Amino acid sequence: LSKNSIENYSYDIKKLISYLEENDIKTSPLTITHEVLKQFIYSISKAINPRSQARLISGLRNFFDYLIFENYRETNPLDLIESPKIGRKLPDTLSVEDIDNLINTIDLSYQYNGINLGERNRAIIETLYSCGLRVSELIELKISDLFFEEGFIKVTGKGDKQRFVPIGETTQKFINIWRGIRNHIDVQAHSKDILFLNYKGNKLTRAMIFTIIRKLVEKSGLKKTVSPHTFRHSFATHLLENGADLRAIQMMLGHESITTTEIYMHLDRSHLSDVLNKFHPRK
Repeated sequence: LSKNSIENYSYDIKKLISYLEENDIKTSPLTITHEVLKQFIYSISKAINPRSQARLISGLRNFFDYLIFENYRETNPLDLIESPKIGRKLPDTLSVEDIDNLINTIDLSYQYNGINLGERNRAIIETLYSCGLRVSELIELKISDLFFEEGFIKVTGKGDKQRFVPIGETTQKFINIWRGIRNHIDVQAHSKDILFLNYKGNKLTRAMIFTIIRKLVEKSGLKKTVSPHTFRHSFATHLLENGADLRAIQMMLGHESITTTEIYMHLDRSHLSDVLNKFHPRK
């Protein structure tokens, strides 16, 4: 599992332990009953959305399956507890105009400690959008992963699976501008090959990417909720709207199953009509 998955699942177990302690319930994961778990899930359902509830229940169910496997328990107290129905959430997207406005809002002269971070921020946004990267893939992107002569970057995604994603000349240009600036940073030993750095020469955190985008959205006056993943959704949606093949989009996004990619078909049904009109003999 990825570091983030491990942290999330561990956090869910700690939430359960905290609930038992706060309510002075004398039990443990080895002896906890179905009724106590039902009360715990009911108590947190007021604070988290159905999707988070479903993840928590799934994580705890797997935890108790592990205890059974290791002979600590004989039954899983979550077997009779159902996950909430969460449906299929359509991702938020930005228009091409929205993205252009956000990028034009970036102050390219912005410096901190003598390092031009404005150019870095432009390269970050352009890379997120033009390559459809997850935020974890962006912060781990290495200089040795850039194959600009071939027009590709190598991306390490979930489960350490690698894929090659095309990268356009415009994005290459902005990355190269940043690389010229990066050469003047005293890079820390553990980040020598990392592309995007802070002014101290360390790898950027996920939280820093969210902060960069949040400040940019506020400055631009855009009245939408935007995260790093919004650029990934926009990447896929704009490709689909312009006639790209769903299988090609799946490969570029690094989706294990094409059913995950199919969610973008719901965003622009006019694309389906265009395909029918263009390719069906009875159009």
